[in-house]
Amino acid sequence: MHHTNSRALRWRTIATSSLIAAMTISGTASAHPRSPAPVRPETVTVSSAAASVPVVPDSLFGRSGKLRFKLYNASRFFALPILERLFGDPAAESGPGVYHAAEDIMGRPFAFISMIPFTEKSGGKLGDYRVGFWPNERHRRTAQEAYENPEGFIVVTPENQDTYVSEHFRLRDFLTHDQKDVWPKYLVLRESLVDKLELVIEDLAAHGVRVEHMVVMSGFRTPQYNAQGVGRGGRARDSRHQFGDAADVFVDNDENGRMDDLNHDHRIDSRDARVILQAVERVERAHPELAGGAGLYRATRAHGPFAHVDTRGERARWGRS
Repeated sequence: MHHTNSRALRWRTIATSSLIAAMTISGTASAHPRSPAPVRPETVTVSSAAASVPVVPDSLFGRSGKLRFKLYNASRFFALPILERLFGDPAAESGPGVYHAAEDIMGRPFAFISMIPFTEKSGGKLGDYRVGFWPNERHRRTAQEAYENPEGFIVVTPENQDTYVSEHFRLRDFLTHDQKDVWPKYLVLRESLVDKLELVIEDLAAHGVRVEHMVVMSGFRTPQYNAQGVGRGGRARDSRHQFGDAADVFVDNDENGRMDDLNHDHRIDSRDARVILQAVERVERAHPELAGGAGLYRATRAHGPFAHVDTRGERARWGRS
């Protein structure tokens, strides 16, 4: 038992210290920037190695304690020699991709994800994958930080798409729903969104609502995909889904593709989505730094009821939520 605890502590120490180290040498990294082409990187495994580093507070797992990933921008923060020095794996030289820890960190799997910078996008595409143009690229009409262009993209391949980003969610849960046969795919995803969804699940459980399977009906949307549904009663032109911090979700424990009867009234309707939004309200009261949008959507012929959740940084409500 002592050996297991010591190993877990060593991994937590190494991992959290790597975050600080990468941040502190960002100037060095930017002095010799790497500009990786949007090619398909392989998923690699990072092996542990003993390292003498100071113990720092554990900030890897988010407020929920259930995150399983940490993002870096390859051109600014993710100095790859840091991985090689701390983890002793020359495979770290392979560049942007998903780096799985060979040993669980504090008893759970964990992935460090190096993103391709936003500047690698060319002509509305990344490789063969069409992404389009973000609102600020075309209009430059907002100075709001929340609507700035994304910092970078996660490269998602058939091999890494099942990577868990938290206890309940995987990378593939947040992918845009078009271009199904095009690989690699490119994803914008913010840790704050995944953390908030986990907190909502935790809150629902605390209030007697069992959640084994929360479906992300719509996560990240590329601007070119989002534009297909813009219009009256449809998607917003500046939709938060384009910025990786929004998800439309419903609870589907029986996995029949529809919302479950969360309020136990023997009906499936918007009242069940409202149960999710009540949890969102409680989570935001407890964590005001995760403030964002929350919307209630009624069932249509195409889909059942669902709730929208985002972390835009300010409160917004719609749909009689």
